[in-house]
Amino acid sequence: MYLGGAPGCRTSARDREVPVPGGLKTDVLVVGAGPTGLLAALQLAQLGVGVEVIEEEWKSAGHSYALALHPRSLVILEALGLAGETLAQGRKLERVTLFDGGGAKATLRPADAEGRFPFLLALPQSALEGILAGRLAEKGVKVRWSHRLARIESGPDEAVATVHRLEKESTGYAVSHTEWTIDKELTFRAGHVVGADGHRSLVRRALGIPFEEQGPSQVFAVVECGATGAPSDEMRLVLRDGTVSALWPLPGDRFRWSLELDDPDVGAEERYKSRLTTMMGERFFPHLDEARVRELLAARAPWFHLDGALGWSIEVRFERRLAARFGEGRVWLAGDSAHLAGPAGMQSMNAGLREAADLASRIASVREGKAGPGSLDAYGRESRRDWLFLLGQKGGLRPRAGSAVGADDAPLLLPCLPGTGPELDALASQASLDVDRG
Repeated sequence: MYLGGAPGCRTSARDREVPVPGGLKTDVLVVGAGPTGLLAALQLAQLGVGVEVIEEEWKSAGHSYALALHPRSLVILEALGLAGETLAQGRKLERVTLFDGGGAKATLRPADAEGRFPFLLALPQSALEGILAGRLAEKGVKVRWSHRLARIESGPDEAVATVHRLEKESTGYAVSHTEWTIDKELTFRAGHVVGADGHRSLVRRALGIPFEEQGPSQVFAVVECGATGAPSDEMRLVLRDGTVSALWPLPGDRFRWSLELDDPDVGAEERYKSRLTTMMGERFFPHLDEARVRELLAARAPWFHLDGALGWSIEVRFERRLAARFGEGRVWLAGDSAHLAGPAGMQSMNAGLREAADLASRIASVREGKAGPGSLDAYGRESRRDWLFLLGQKGGLRPRAGSAVGADDAPLLLPCLPGTGPELDALASQASLDVDRG
């Protein structure tokens, strides 16, 4: 399961230091410090399981696509004692309204099964990560930033992970620059490993798990801006000419549009989702200018009026992929390391939070002898089955008589509804859509 060194990374002299005999021992090693990894680690710590968290990047996220929590995610955060802090930093969205070219067609009201959180919460990923990391630190668990997984060997009793600790090193004379070097090689001996390291997951690659396409990719113009007359407590979905566009109000009286394009010219190889920089490492394309954005908004949302100049904006391709399996033995995946979807309904991150809580609880039960390894196998089967539905590979949404959503638009709407599991079923029912999970 060797991964090899990363491009552009040299080994420093300190890499030749003698490692600690036997390595660092932990119950669970979590790879990745995004929302999924942090929540998994916090759930494990809450259950009394020893945990270490490593992250290749050197600090937490800056700007990101993920910006909203579903009701089920708020239930999970409430169980961890974080609902109050989370709600204080976000914006409640109490309605989801469906539009087409002729105006509003249906208004849906999100809620969890118990009705404790009858709303969505607009909250940037960076804020959520800060809340989770802060609580982890209170429990004595600090993220090991700039630590990159190199390889994993999974055995019957433990998984052994080789990890490179990275540092920046200045080079050059007339024109200096910095590059990442390997400061030290560490060994972690863990009872289990959780791979929550994103769509380029090194854990998934170490296991040799294919990341299979589940349909054509989608290209979105993603724009943040101010507006006049737009609702601050309502998410809006616009179905028009075979495309879906999503409007999300943000904290601070800003708005985020994800406008699906029907004439994409961004190659899939150009998609790079950095968690750090303000612009996320994406390329900016000259055709995504203010005039083009105004043209799109005038055609799809004539009721939306820009206030001032555009803020952050980008055109990016989102692939639809699913891991052939969610793990094996002592190594398991959660979040974007196992699935990719479009940005409209915020399904991938929210499903990742649910997967993290579920997987962490199952690992704790296995360690305590309350469940056998088959519980983890069931996690993998159930999670993959859920995503085959969300990605349109099994079942789908079926319009009832009188539904505001036609048969052609129902498949477009499925990945854009802000919900998974029972909360998605409830939203679909309000739109007079039946849910067929295949």
